[in-house]
Amino acid sequence: MRRELDSLVTQMHSSGIPYEDAVREFKKQYLREVLVAHRGNQCKAAEELGMHRNTLSRTMAELGLELAEVRAGLKRPPRSERPVYSVIRQSLRHG
Repeated sequence: MRRELDSLVTQMHSSGIPYEDAVREFKKQYLREVLVAHRGNQCKAAEELGMHRNTLSRTMAELGLELAEVRAGLKRPPRSERPVYSVIRQSLRHG
């Protein structure tokens, strides 16, 4: 992981990405990852991050990170797009 981070930092530096932008993107991606891990639950995410929920909410707003954006990736697909498990189960039972 250390090598990957070193490589990313080198790429960002050589691309001319300003420090503030690099830090902002890191924070945004890190918070998004923790929120996804907790299925959008801000209280649990804030606890893991060691901050108050209001601080997390304010930081998300500052970074332009929308909770709806995080939760959108967590929703179950519509029934028409879900696999039909009953058909699979029946074929396993009879097969």
